Parts: sequence; C-alpha cells; structure tokens
Amino acid sequence: MSPILLAEQALNGLQFGLMLFLLAAGLTLVFGIMDMINLAHGSLYMVGAYLAAAVAQATGSFGLAVLGSLLGTAVFGMLLEMSVLRRLYARDHLSQVLATFALILICNEGVRMIWGEQPVMLNTPAALSGPVELLPGLYYPAYRLLIIGVGLAVALLLYVLVTRSRIGMWVRAGASNRPMATALGVNIRWLFTAVFGFGAALCALAGSLLGPLLAVQVGMGESILILAFVVVVIGGIGSIRGALVGALLVGVVDTCSRSLLPAALRQLASPELAANLGPALASILIYVLMAAVLFWKPQGLFPARG
Repeated sequence: MSPILLAEQALNGLQFGLMLFLLAAGLTLVFGIMDMINLAHGSLYMVGAYLAAAVAQATGSFGLAVLGSLLGTAVFGMLLEMSVLRRLYARDHLSQVLATFALILICNEGVRMIWGEQPVMLNTPAALSGPVELLPGLYYPAYRLLIIGVGLAVALLLYVLVTRSRIGMWVRAGASNRPMATALGVNIRWLFTAVFGFGAALCALAGSLLGPLLAVQVGMGESILILAFVVVVIGGIGSIRGALVGALLVGVVDTCSRSLLPAALRQLASPELAANLGPALASILIYVLMAAVLFWKPQGLFPARG
C-alpha cells in the first residue's frame, strides 16, 4: 500500500468530512438550540443542489450558481421555519419526527414536479477540472482542493462567529439555557429563524459543492442525513467544535475504510470474499465509532451543555 494512495485517501476523507461538517453544523445548532429533531434537514441539501444546477444552466457561471443556491435555500428554510416548524417546538420529539418526515416526502415530490425524475447535471468549473501536483507523484483534483479550502474557511468563520461575536453569544446562551436567554432580552423567535436560515445556507453550500461529484437527484438528502446525525451524536448536540471533530472522524474513517479495507482483506482471504466483506465492514465502522464514543462519553465529545 503506497504512501501516495494513503495521502490521496486522507485528502478524500478530509474533503468528505468537511462537507459533512457543513450539514452537521446547521443540524446541531437547530437540535441544540431549538431542541427539535428535523429530519427534513437533508431535503434542504437536495434543494440547494437543484437550485445550483438550475442557476448554473441559466447563467453558465458556477459562482453565481453557488450564490443563488445559498440565498434561495436560506429563504426557503426561513419560510419553512416560520410557516411549519415553529408550530412544532412545543411538541414532543415523536411529533417532530413525523412532521419533518412528511416534509421530506413533500420536498421530494415538489422537486420531482419541477425538475422531473431524471438526475440533473451540475458540471465542475472548467478552470478546476484538472489535477494539481501537491508532492512529487501526488496529483489531486483541483476542485476537491477547492472544497477542502471552502470547508476550512467556513469552519474558521463559524468558530469566530460563535465564540467571538454577540450573535454567537446569543446562540450559545440559547443552547445552554433558553429561559435565561429569553429573560435577558434575546428574541428567541427571530434567533430560531435566523439560525435555521443559516443552517439551510450551509446545506445549500454542501449541496452545490458536492453536486458536480455526486448525482443531483430526488432523495439525495436522505442517505447523507444519516451520516450528519452520526456526526452530531459523536461531536455532542449543539457544539460546533464537536461537529467539526465528529465530521472529520466520520469522513476519514468512512473514506479510508471503503478504499483500504477491501485491499487489506485480499491479503487474508480470497478476492471474492474480500470484495463482498470489505464494503459491508466499511459501512459498519462509523457506527462502531459512534458506539465507542458514546460508551466513553455518553453526551458526545464536546457537548454544548457539558
């Protein structure tokens, strides 16, 4: 197993982990501040990807596609929060799960009515379509490097916003003690709407950046939502730092196990057994990681209320 292959897979895991962080950051804020389970969070990721594809086809500009996706999905998320989700805050978690699951079905059918059943193409920008030589013999796609750079920049921005700004102080206060924050004059209703819109914009950013790498299709948000919840549980509910650490752990473990585990099993078993057993074990490892973290730290690595 060559060092070049290991380095490539580590970069792939970093890129995937940072995209999971964009999804999990909004999800953990909504879960931590509003105490609400939002299964429709993945649908915002899907809507963002479709909006980016539509703007890209209309303008031919990938930058405008990302910007349009951010604005459109943020507005859609805030309207969704004000019209539907706001009525669910006082309900129990079962009611929230059922209602947001219904929103998944509604969003899927709405996207199918607008864009059709077939996947929509979102192309990589021509300027970033080639590889970049990072080290002698190590070539890595320029577009994936852009994704890594954007993910790191957003992580830094969120750190400064949450820990060094007045808005971040309100968010942390709302996550830690909502009644006290309300008593101190924080408008929780508008805070909830702003946080939900911001989380929707992060979903749109992930969807528009991953669109050229993955298929933009109906139902694309459900599978990645499961990984986002795993990240939130590992990192700790309501914690941005936990979401970043959990996303990087899940991204690296998932990517490296899927690429390296079958090759390692071929050294111990037949190629047929390795081909069947490797992907199955790789898909289990992130849940083994989650179980191990919860065994040692039941509230996650960095719980906001810890």
